[in-house]
Amino acid sequence: MEFRLDLMETKIEFFEAADLKSLESRIEKSIDINKALMLDVYSISHQAAFNHRTEKMHFSAVVHFKIKR
Repeated sequence: MEFRLDLMETKIEFFEAADLKSLESRIEKSIDINKALMLDVYSISHQAAFNHRTEKMHFSAVVHFKIKR
């Protein structure tokens, strides 16, 4: 029986939140979890949009993780 471990080399996660503070909090938690998988942040992209129906801002982010080399 062969036992083989493959490392995850890249991972992309998407986040949404109603305010910037909670978005930051969710991203920070994800960074800590991915450190255990030996993944570092490669890039972060974020956007903010105004919802005319609710008259509130909507925040989103994409975080790209890559393996530590």
